[in-house]
Order: sequence, then C-alpha cells, then structure tokens
Amino acid sequence: MTDHLVLFMPSGKRGRFPKDTPILEAARQLGVHVESVCGGRGICGRCQVEVQEGVFAKHGITSSSDHISEFGGNEVRYSQKRDLKPGRRLSCSAKILGDLVVDIPQDTVVNAQVVRKDADARVIERNPAIQMCYVEVEEPDMHKPLGDLDRILQAIEADWGFKDLAIDAYLLGQVQGILREGDWKVTAAIHEPFEGRPATLVALYPGLKNEAYGIACDIGSTTIAMHLSSLLSGRTLASSGTSNPQIRFGEDLMSRVSYVMMNPEGREGMTKAVRGAINELIDKVCKQGEIDRADILDAVFVGNPIMHHLFLGIDPTELGGAPFALAVSGAVNIRSSEIDIPLNPGARTYMLPCIAGHVGADAAAATLTEGPHRQDEMMLLVDVGTNAEIVLGNAARTVAASSPTGPAFEGAEISCGQRAAPGAIERIRIDPQTLEPRYRVIGIEPWSDEPGFEKAAEKVGVTGVCGSGIIEIIAEMYLAGIITEDGVINGDLAARSDRIIGNGRTFSYLLRDGKQRLTVSQTDVRAIQLAKAALYAGVKLLMDKQGVDHVDRIGLAGAFGSFIDPEYALVLGLVPDCDLDKVKAVGNAAGTGARMALLNRAYRREIEKTVTRIEKIETALESKFQEHFVNAMAFPNKIDAFPKLTEVVKLPERTNKSDTADGTEPSAGRRRGGRRRG
Repeated sequence: MTDHLVLFMPSGKRGRFPKDTPILEAARQLGVHVESVCGGRGICGRCQVEVQEGVFAKHGITSSSDHISEFGGNEVRYSQKRDLKPGRRLSCSAKILGDLVVDIPQDTVVNAQVVRKDADARVIERNPAIQMCYVEVEEPDMHKPLGDLDRILQAIEADWGFKDLAIDAYLLGQVQGILREGDWKVTAAIHEPFEGRPATLVALYPGLKNEAYGIACDIGSTTIAMHLSSLLSGRTLASSGTSNPQIRFGEDLMSRVSYVMMNPEGREGMTKAVRGAINELIDKVCKQGEIDRADILDAVFVGNPIMHHLFLGIDPTELGGAPFALAVSGAVNIRSSEIDIPLNPGARTYMLPCIAGHVGADAAAATLTEGPHRQDEMMLLVDVGTNAEIVLGNAARTVAASSPTGPAFEGAEISCGQRAAPGAIERIRIDPQTLEPRYRVIGIEPWSDEPGFEKAAEKVGVTGVCGSGIIEIIAEMYLAGIITEDGVINGDLAARSDRIIGNGRTFSYLLRDGKQRLTVSQTDVRAIQLAKAALYAGVKLLMDKQGVDHVDRIGLAGAFGSFIDPEYALVLGLVPDCDLDKVKAVGNAAGTGARMALLNRAYRREIEKTVTRIEKIETALESKFQEHFVNAMAFPNKIDAFPKLTEVVKLPERTNKSDTADGTEPSAGRRRGGRRRG
C-alpha cells in the first residue's frame, strides 16, 4: 500500500502515512502539536485543521479536499451543535486518503508558535497624521444661507487653521445628523500626511471626541506583528502577533513567487490569506485594548518587497528574477477600505517606501529606528530572516543589499528544526570534554540537567530545535571540536562518545534520545553554513563598497535576530568581527519604525528622503560575491580574522580533517572569560 505525503503548516513538518490514518495521529507522530482534550471523540473541537487546495511544487504535493475522508458522524454532530468554520475539519475524525497540505489554524492552538515581537518601550514624540479638532458651529440662519458642512469648515479654519479641506464623500450624507446630535458641537478628524500638504476631513463625531487610535504592523514572511497605539497620547494599548498564513504556499519568498507563477489564483489566494490574518489581529488588539475597531483612523504597514506587493494585491512575479523590478517603490497612501482592511470608513493606510527589489519597507523602517544615517560610526544593521536585509552606513553614506539565506535559520530544512514554540530547544551548551549537551526548552524553566526537567518534559515535550537553538548548537559543536573549521562532523570522536553516530559516509550528533530522537546531521550543518555564508558575503560586499575593513556597531534585527546570542553569531561568522559590547539585538526594529511613522508624520518624510539616498547593491551582479561566499563557508571565516572575538573566546585551532592526512583531531575552543551564560 502506498503511503501518502502529509505536510503540516506552519511547522513545516512532514511525513508519509498509510491510507486512513487520522490526521491527528499523523500530527502526533511528527511532533506537531494539535490540541485535543476529549481523547479524539469529536467533542472538544480543539483539533480543527484546514486542508489547503492546490499544487505545492516545492514540496512535491498536490493537495485536495478529495484526499481526505468525507464528514463523519462526530464532525456532523459537532458542526450542528458548535461552530465549525467553512473549510475546517476535526483532525481526530478526518482520515488521510492522499497527499495533503494541512494548516493548523492559530486560533485553535494553545501551544502556538511564540511570536516574539512585542513593542519596545521607547518614547516617540507625537505628531500624528491624524488631528482631532473640536469646534462649535454656528446654527443655521435664514440670513446666512451657508450649508452645514460649509459652516463646519469655516469653524475648523477659524479655530485650527486648516484651509481648503477636502472631505471624504461618505460623510456628506451624515453631516447634518452628526451636527444636530452634537448640539452644534463636533469633533473633526483631519488627515494631513505632511505639514503643508493638502488635508482631508476623514471622520466627524458629535460633541467632544478625545481619543483616536492607529495600528502599526510588520508583515514578515514568517510572522506578523501588530501594535495598537493611541494617536493622542502615543501609548501602546496592545500588541499581538501570529504566523503568516502564506507559509503554506512556500516557506521562503521565492517559493511564494513560484507559487504565483504556477497557480493563476495564487496571488489572490496569498493576498486574501495575509489580509485575513491582519484583520484577525486587528480584532485581537482591539479586544485587548478595549476599543472599537471603528475608532482606528490611521494604519502603517511595513514588510519585505514580496510581502509588500502581496498585501497590496500586486503580482510579485517581476521580483522573481533580474532586474527585480518593483511595481511601486515609493511610499503608498491609500484608504484602508481599498485593501479590504475595514476600520473607520475614513481610515488611511500608509506603507513605508521600499529601498530596492529585495530590500523592503521593513528594512526602511529598521533604518528609521536605528538611524545609521544619523551617526558618525559605521553601523551594520541586519534583519536576519528567510531573506536577510542588510544596511551599512553612517551620516556620510549608506548602502543596502539583500542576501538569500533561506529558512534554515528559522528551523526549516533542518532535520530537528521547528519554529519557536513550547517544546523547542532554544539554548544549548556542550561540554568540550565529555561532548554531553545541556539545553533549555521553551515552556520548561529548568535546564535539561536540573531537577524537574524530565517531569516537565513529559508534559510539554521536547520536539525540536528553534532558530536561536540551531545557531547555538552549531557554534557549540564547533567550539567543542565536534565539527571542523570547514563544517565536517569529526567521525573519529565516535570512539570517545556515543553522541557521534555514523550515517554511512557521514556522521551526526545525538542531541536527545527519547520519545523523539533529535540529531544534528552533516546535512544540517551544511544548511547553516550555506545560510550564514550568504549573509556574510552580502555584508562583505557592502563593506567593500564602503571601503572599510571593520564595522563599529552591529544591530541584529527581527524576531529571530533578537534572540541570537551575539557571541554565537560571531563564532559562526554570521557577521564580521566587532566589539561584543557593540553587537546588540535591536528587537523588532521594523515594527518600531512602523510605530514611529504612525505616531510622528515627520518620520515619514525623513525615511522617504533617506531611502532616495541609500545606494542599492545587487549581490547577484557582484563578481566578488562568490569569493566572499566560499570564504564564509568556514567557521567563523576562512581568511577574515576575528581579533575582538578571540579576546573573549578561544577558538579551535585552524586545523581540520580536510587539511590533514593523519586525521588529527581539532582542538576544542574554550571560553576565555566569564561571559558564557547558562
């Protein structure tokens, strides 16, 4: 009997299962957490899933609702008594009949991916594009035949100085009712994108309305983060995040472009998916902030170029190949209703400009936040994701590029990799003498060698390694001498430790042996080498353009960058050598930049001007990229020295098995100081 391939999203885990295997059972075998509290009796409804339709070429899957069993009795009874949304199935009842792509809806997940993109605490000077203007209007007079709207506009000009205001058409039929409800006193919401630019009356309220709200949203290829803020006080009322549902169409950006190319309805499907997720997030932050959705008057969005295009409903196909032409690179100002984001009827949406074909509005927002263009020091800003966006510069000159790192840093393409969720290993230390690991798991407080860990692990599980954990384990394996400078797992160590396991001609490192066996294979090490080499090569190209051999400051941005230990980033050679005190995780800098543009319109003008001065470097066209890439495959680098790192960490000697005929075992690195945490 032929087994069927099943891919679970957003975890990316996959496996083959016999016909009639319940989807819930398949998920459990793969370590995909699907909530079920009724023991599979179809009562609780927590195990809901969605089957995706279409051809997923990257995964070699054609998924269809015909590849799943028909509604069973439990599902019929549940849908009659409870809410089972269209397209959803109970995974305890639904059985596999063919290849499937199965999406785990985030609203059903208790142990959901940890989307770590909270707003930072910085104070942003308030000067929003929305101004609330209270006026008292003259009552109509037989001797003064001005209309109600005209008298409102006169009062606004007299009290607030706004001349020649435009007005949103939807208000024309509401003006008289609002004016009389407020007893001739109203609050006008005026949208003025920049000082001196034409302003528009976008909302009108009876009486005094002393609050207005806005949202700032970072649309990442993996996660979406949103912040709800008061436009009057600048206070952040609520923050929330979710997985980007487009993951089911492709884990990396080029896979999503390919999906659009191969599926005529692909663009529309991905646009609908991301807008749906954003609308759900808006409902969530409104509930947390205890406000009405109709009180949101302004919205700012950022994202990489492909997310930018798909969110706006633009086909991203041109971004799939040279010259990587953007449909629109400048800032976008539109009504929110025009892109199916229902807020206040007069609400506006602003999208920051993109820097280049693969350096998007998110990189522009991060630049706005960290301000390399405002300082004298040479600052490197890196947003580490499936497509790394790199900005290098100072007040004199700023350059930018992107580098295709792929999803390996986020746990995809790694045999034991998974997204950051309870059960994922996020911190690791390896004893260089015994080669024994100790690790910390999301959702479990003790480390693996501390009392109480195994008991907690029985409940939470140890299901894989997330992105920050992948970085640490590869770095620790290098420091412990398990892998050479060139990334080869040293099979000679098998005689010394049963953690080193033979796999034919290569070897793996056994991280955990239990219900789920977690190993790091030679292929896994290579995937990280390829990703980090692509990132480092992109950075080196920018350094070449700037004519510098070192950087003064490094900012690691994004949800993933925020949780990388800077020391391990240097050990692996993700970024060039730098004083460790000047290598910082800068959090969700793109989200912060979006908040800055939301709360202060002057930042919109600043970034629009700055983007025009940033020089864009296309890595694919640079002849030295390959040379830098090859050198960067080594740990930390084949030719570049890391003197500042070696002040803190004693790196292994540059001797590896690929260079020595006698197979001499490379010496392990050791920490020089007390900086090592855990």
